[in-house]
Amino acid sequence: MSAGASGALTLVTPSREYLAAYVDALERGWCADTLRASAAAEERAEIKRNADAFLEHLDDPEGKGPPIRLPDGSLTPRLPGVHRWLWDGSFCGSINLRWRSGTPELPPTCPGHIGYSVVPWKRGRGYAKAALAQMLPEARNVGLPYVDLITDADNAASQRVIVANGGILVERFTRPKELGCADALRYRIAL
Repeated sequence: MSAGASGALTLVTPSREYLAAYVDALERGWCADTLRASAAAEERAEIKRNADAFLEHLDDPEGKGPPIRLPDGSLTPRLPGVHRWLWDGSFCGSINLRWRSGTPELPPTCPGHIGYSVVPWKRGRGYAKAALAQMLPEARNVGLPYVDLITDADNAASQRVIVANGGILVERFTRPKELGCADALRYRIAL
């Protein structure tokens, strides 16, 4: 999708055109990876080292990029996936979709198909709800019959976003050790 007029939320494919705004959000303390405190600094360093490689790994539907670092520091193979940035004339956050070819099942190190995060200064505008609604057709297009989404058990705002998009609570569970052992909820949206 291309960026629309200021105020209309769209999902854009990460590119150099939007990169400065993304870096600005990282410098202001936001990061989509909320499980690893070092993630923002690592991303800024990666962008400085090789911005094109950073961008390439964000849109990786074949999962050919480097392994993913988990919150416990271990590495796991990258899944096929795509990232989109939320844009309303400026950077608003990100949403990503990941999957395994040929199956809707995910490995234990990736408990959800879709993850999203809105920058703090743009929250409360319905952007997460709109972004998730816009990402669901992409999930359908890669052949998924459903998507699972994980949220912290105490994140009522995220739970409302998922339910507003058709999410049904599947289970309450404890994240695996590699993902921080937090109390979490798994929702499923049928496609």
